[in-house]
Order: sequence, then C-alpha cells, then structure tokens
Amino acid sequence: MNPNLRKLALATAVAFAALATAAHADDKKGVLGGIGGLLGGKKGGSDTGKLLEAGSDAVKGLTLSDADIAKLGAESAVAYDKKSKVLPASNKYAQRLAKITSGYTSEDGLKLNYKVYQSDTVNAFALPDGSVRVYTGLMDLMDDDELRFVIGHEIGHVKYGHSKARFKTAYLTQAARKGVASQGSAAGAVASSELGGVVENVINAQFSQSNELESDQYGLTLLKKRGLNPKAAVTSMQKLEKLDGGKKGSASSIVSSHPPSAKRVERLEKAIAKN
Repeated sequence: MNPNLRKLALATAVAFAALATAAHADDKKGVLGGIGGLLGGKKGGSDTGKLLEAGSDAVKGLTLSDADIAKLGAESAVAYDKKSKVLPASNKYAQRLAKITSGYTSEDGLKLNYKVYQSDTVNAFALPDGSVRVYTGLMDLMDDDELRFVIGHEIGHVKYGHSKARFKTAYLTQAARKGVASQGSAAGAVASSELGGVVENVINAQFSQSNELESDQYGLTLLKKRGLNPKAAVTSMQKLEKLDGGKKGSASSIVSSHPPSAKRVERLEKAIAKN
C-alpha cells in the first residue's frame, strides 16, 4: 500500500476507535440518549454500534486478503446491479456482448461474468471477483474488437491488482461514511446503506498512468492471443480521445476515470509495430 494511504488509513482507524470508545463511555452515563434526533425510527443520539463498526471497517481496509477482496467484489456487484438497469439475456445488447465475450469466460484463472447496463454513459468496469459490467453507451461507440480491447483493459486492472488497491481505499471511504451515519443524519444513513457506494468509488477514481499502460498492454495481448485486430486498441483509444475533447456524457464515464493520452496511443502503436 502507498505509505501515505497507509498513514491516512491508520489515522482513520485510530480516530474511529477513539470516537467509538468515547461514545461508548458517554453512553454508559446516559449522555448519548440526549443528543441528536431520530435514527431508524428510534429516539436517541449517536449509534455506538455503527461507530464501532466504522472503526472495525477502517482497520479491515488495511488487512483485506485477496479472498476478502473477491468476496467484497461479488457482494458489491450484486448491490450495484440492483441500482442499475440490467438488460435481460434476450436483449440485443446482451446478445451482442455474449457473442463478443464468448472467448472471455476465464482469464489467468479468473472466472468472468458479464452484464449490460442500459445507460448512455460511456463506461465499463471489472470487479475483483470477475464481474464485468458494460454500459450500452460504450457499446454504441465501439465496434466488436474495440469493445474486446476495452473489456480486456478492465480485466487487466483486476489481474494486476490495481482494483484491489481501489477497493481498500473505497472500503475506508465507506467506513468514514458510516462514521457520519452514526451521528444520525439522513445523508449519512443513506451513504452507509448500500455496498453499491463502494462500487461507485471504485469506478469513479482514476488509475495511475503506469496502471493504465499495464492494462492497455493486457488488453492488447488478449486481442493478439485470439487472432483479433490489434489496431482496435488504438482506434478505441482515439474514439475516447475525441469524446474527451467534447461532451463526456457523465462524471462516471470511462473518460473521467481512465483519461486517454497521446502516450498511451503511442505505446500501443509501438507494441503493435513490433509484431
């Protein structure tokens, strides 16, 4: 973990632990009963249980194993699917994605599952358990091989461990939200109610340039491995660059979280030329 992130996480964990301890002590004196308004339909102030849970989550964010991350990814996928409009297998977009990904059911031991979200947002993401979600906005923009490259790129973020780091950060953020929720505010209660919030943090945060370059190479390698058009990697990036120069469509678009660059296009072109 990045040293600065570790320090921040440790500080968060200690702060929550201290807050929880103080709240618990005050609660014994009957202080908490007189603070705040309504929480969950019950009179009272801060929810000591949520404070303790927040402290626990902050610490857990530092020690999540690969198995923990995969489990959290699967649970988060279920939660986010409920928040999104998932298209049925009979839909033309779902059928196209099934055809495109027929050779992408397993990569390097990672079991993959796919769904299409009905949305004009130009985006796609992969979670640590192998859940891959593609938006119709991206499918409208890309041809089949370009879409395969983007999906391969997203899988690359999982295989190289980039997503694991994101999930740790997102988990700590969610813990902080639970700390806010423990004070009984309506906004805090909403923030702590869904694992989907973790997914939103994950797909909206930007990867580093080195992470992007690694995942670009992974996506390109998958195209070559299957005898598909490697130039689709370049043309897909060029389409995103054009999108970046105009209307992005959404704050959660792939352009916002994966900003294209001339360096990435140049690297892809050189990698294709070598072969």
